[in-house]
Parts: sequence; structure tokens; C-alpha cells
Amino acid sequence: MTEIRIQKTEDRERKKTWVRKDLLSVEELSKEEIKLVLDTAESFKEVSSRDVKKVPALRGKTIANLFFEPSTRTRTSFELAAKRLSADIINFSASGSSTSKGESLSDTAKNIEAMHVDTIVMRHPSSGSAEVLSRCVKAGIVNAGDGIHEHPTQGLLDLFTIREKKKNLEGIRVCLVGDILHSRVARSNIWGLVKMGAKVTVCGPPTLIPAKIEELGVEVCYDLDKAVKDQDVLNILRIQLERQRGAFFPSIREYAAEYGISSERLKKAKPDVVIMHPGPVNRGVELSSAVADGKHSVILDQVTNGVAIRMAVLFLTTMVDSDPIRHPEQASVSERVEGSS
Repeated sequence: MTEIRIQKTEDRERKKTWVRKDLLSVEELSKEEIKLVLDTAESFKEVSSRDVKKVPALRGKTIANLFFEPSTRTRTSFELAAKRLSADIINFSASGSSTSKGESLSDTAKNIEAMHVDTIVMRHPSSGSAEVLSRCVKAGIVNAGDGIHEHPTQGLLDLFTIREKKKNLEGIRVCLVGDILHSRVARSNIWGLVKMGAKVTVCGPPTLIPAKIEELGVEVCYDLDKAVKDQDVLNILRIQLERQRGAFFPSIREYAAEYGISSERLKKAKPDVVIMHPGPVNRGVELSSAVADGKHSVILDQVTNGVAIRMAVLFLTTMVDSDPIRHPEQASVSERVEGSS
């Protein structure tokens, strides 16, 4: 009996422990790890509402932003997250890096690591680039979007926002609408939502729905008017024109008519439906301005929550080898959050 109790205690402790130096995808995370990130973000969210928006959690640590694609929200969010954790932050861009002179990605990362950087946050147009980089350097790697593969922190902040608005993820009905085929955000959302017990539907033109996507545990619907009726959350995705090769629908006007969320179409949804969008929003195409700015929209809440999620991710991955904070959902987080009150 004593051995059983000890085993159960050890199992609970493992669930509360983060052991990854990298965050490469939501696919690789367990349900317990996802919950740990969300709970840690909840502890950190309050920091952004203080007069002094800073805690000493990562004092003395250095974070490098390495972005090979344009970004406003994600890059700024990571920079703010690092600064609010008291870390030093260095920003690199493709045009300003030596990769533009022919240097390989791994050599660029190794040179950055040689400056004693603790964590590298990278966005890159090639799927799998973050995983490849994680094998080349000892520094932690946080994937800020790799090609059409995944965007894990966006997926996590979407889960955090849904949990915040709906109080739970188990059994929540979520419909992802739009360009599922090219969307890394869709993939991260699907992996996270299914693991947390949500019921997920994908909806879009047949040409923009991946083959055999049902194997990920989602339903497929091609009729948006039918799909919106019983959903708790509509997560509207941006049309990834920069990633599309060829014509996947006749015209932007036709896409907006069939798959755009207008005020009229929204009347068919639940009265308390939540409207999400990872941004940037193509107004009048994916969403009308009335919907994007309306009472159902939580788009700006997603931006706010993005800082908290990225604070949590940077904290967990950067401090993974520091014994005093191996259990950040316990005293370690609260002590460090309260440390600069």
C-alpha cells in the first residue's frame, strides 16, 4: 500500500514538472504539459496589469529572437515577454543576419549560442527547421512558426483564451474556418484542442482541407452556414496567399461570400459564440469589420494572452535545468511573480 502511494505521488510530481529545453510543437506535448503551460501563463498574466510590469524570473538570462519571416504580434509579444521576465533580449532578422551572405542556419545559430544566449526563439519559412536547429545547439529552441508545420505558442494562447472565456476545454465545440491546408496555426490548435477534450470541426473550401485530416480526430464540414450553428468557438484563419501555389478558389469575393463571417451569418450561431482570429485580419474577406470589432470578438484578448503564454514558455524552457523551479505551478512561480511587487 505504501509503495502504491509513493508511486502515485511520483506520478503527480512528474505531471507538475517541465523537462523540455525546447518547445517545437504542440503535437509533442502531453495533456499535463499543456495544462502546466496554461496554468503558468495564468500566474504571469497579472504582471502585465501592474504599474511596474516586470518580475525577476529570468534575470541574468538572454533570449534571442531569430526571425526569417515578417512578424508583428509574435515577435513583439516574445520581446515583451522576455523583458517582463527581466531577461536580456537580442533581435535578429533575415535581412540583418549572415544567412543573407550565404551562412547556414545552423552556423548562424551556433554563433548566436557562442555569445552565451540561453534560448533562441525562431520563425522560419521551412517546416521542421526548429527541430533541426534543436539538434545543432545546446541552447533552448522555441518555435515561433516553421513553414506550414506548427505555431505552438499561437495554439497555446488560443487554448488559454478559450479556457478563459468558456471556463473549460473539455467538451467545448470549436470550428476552425478557412485555409486549413496551409495553416500552421490550425495544426497547433487541432493537436492542443483534441488532447484537451474539445470537439473540433474544420470548415473551408474542399481544396483547402488536407486529405485524411479526420485521422487527427476532427470532423470536416464544407458548409459554413451549417457548421456555425452549434459551435461554442469560431476560430477564423487567415488565407495564406503567400504559401499557396496555384488557385485554390475562384476569387476573393467568392471566398468571402462562402466562408467569410458577416453579421448576417453570425446570427445563425449561438448567442454566446466566441470569435477568434490569429491575425492579421483581412477585413471584408475572413471577417467583416462589424464582427471583428463586435461583442463576440476576442481577437485583442488573444494578443494580450499571447504575452502571458510566451512568458510561461520562456520561463519553463529557459529554467528547465534550474532545480529550485522545476515545479513552476507551485511556489516557484508565485514567489517569482510576487518578487517585484
